[in-house]
Amino acid sequence: MNRRKSIVAAGLTTTLSALALTLGGLAAPAQAAGTVDCDGWVHNNNPDHGIAGCQNNTDRTITFRAEVVCGWAPDVSGQWVTLAPGQYGESSGVCAIYSSGVGSVGWSIQ
Repeated sequence: MNRRKSIVAAGLTTTLSALALTLGGLAAPAQAAGTVDCDGWVHNNNPDHGIAGCQNNTDRTITFRAEVVCGWAPDVSGQWVTLAPGQYGESSGVCAIYSSGVGSVGWSIQ
């Protein structure tokens, strides 16, 4: 009989520990408020020039750069731009002269 009480007590302790770990794991991680809103486009007068512009709507500093996809030439990355909360900035890259132009413009955020 003592043996059964020990097993039940051990099982109850294990169940409570697992429940506590599960509930502790449900806590939301701290995240920056807001988002970073970015857009990419090709320059009006130069089809080899891709530009990315970002608005930092978070409560922390971010760094981003343009990632330009070039046709018939290697892709290029723009300069890193650091934005404080609330700031807007642009990064750009120019494809090689033998490129068929900008295929798309994306961005990387750190």
